[in-house]
Amino acid sequence: MPKVSVTIIALNEAEHIGAAVESAAWADEILLVDAGSTDSTRDIASAKGAKVFRLDGSLHVESRNFAAERASNDWIFSLDADERITPALAAEIRALVENEPPMRGYRGPRVTYHLGRWIRTTDFYPDYQTRLYDRRAARWDGKYVHESVRVDGPVGRLQGEIEHYSFQDLRDQLERINHYSTLSALQMRDAGRRAGVLDLFVHPPAAFLRNYVLRRGFRDGAAGFTISV
Repeated sequence: MPKVSVTIIALNEAEHIGAAVESAAWADEILLVDAGSTDSTRDIASAKGAKVFRLDGSLHVESRNFAAERASNDWIFSLDADERITPALAAEIRALVENEPPMRGYRGPRVTYHLGRWIRTTDFYPDYQTRLYDRRAARWDGKYVHESVRVDGPVGRLQGEIEHYSFQDLRDQLERINHYSTLSALQMRDAGRRAGVLDLFVHPPAAFLRNYVLRRGFRDGAAGFTISV
């Protein structure tokens, strides 16, 4: 029966880290890689049973691979500090690893809590994430943003959800949009991509219609409309 290590990366996540570690209590091992927190993130995680490592200044691909390399087990579940592993997902993973899993990586849906509700419409959902993987056949890849697990071979699908407490409020969402759009622009520039008239005047309204109409943002009322805008 393969054992599973849950790895978490964090920076000043005292508000979230306790619940994140608790949601991973089913795992055989929990590791936290801290990017240099100045709050009580490391103390809280350690008190709840996580092994704590420091890798100052890194919160992306480097720290995720760093965590996987230091795990005691080959099967890894990568969790962010503002995420929770639901009981249904935990049970599904435990059942999967009762024997050697047939695939080297698995992805599942992530649901975000925002503007007072769980959002299961728009581009927010199902937001599939590959988080369970065999480190012998997979590794985190990426540059500035959109880092992901690159698996050698096909990837299976899980049904249980990851819960995501991504934004404190609308202001926090807008600040993150500004931050990550800048990083995305840098990444696209480095890849030789440029923006043209279509990008400026066609893609934005098309994205709104995709989110609000095709992906049923209207079903979430004002929250769906705001996210689509």
